[in-house]
Amino acid sequence: MKYWLLKSEPDVWSVDQQIKAGLKGTNWDGVRNYQAANNLKSMKKGDLCFFYHSNIGKEIVGIVEVIKTAFLDPTDKKKKFVAVKVRFKNKLQTPVTLENIKKNKDLSHLALIKQSRLSVMPVDYKSWKIINNMGKI
Repeated sequence: MKYWLLKSEPDVWSVDQQIKAGLKGTNWDGVRNYQAANNLKSMKKGDLCFFYHSNIGKEIVGIVEVIKTAFLDPTDKKKKFVAVKVRFKNKLQTPVTLENIKKNKDLSHLALIKQSRLSVMPVDYKSWKIINNMGKI
């Protein structure tokens, strides 16, 4: 199993909307960056992803599970990019802010800090555990 971080602007798609989508999950689509798209292509069924509210809040608020691997993104008219399907798994008891992530030297290598514009990124297991602890899961 691999771990990832997915960014979404909460005024476009929030963790609460993801929860309401229920067991059937939703497409994680609209990604138009090649590096982020390659990360989507690398995802496997059962992989877990942090759900990060970007721009507004700038915090990890929940966890989603990949339930369908990469397929052509139905929102891409040029048929170049992919989407995956994710389902809500759980909400962090305490959202983990970008500010607190930056304060933790053990997380300083994360793409969230090094490549702040990237919307889909891998997270190593050690960092996954640290952030889960910070979020009181």
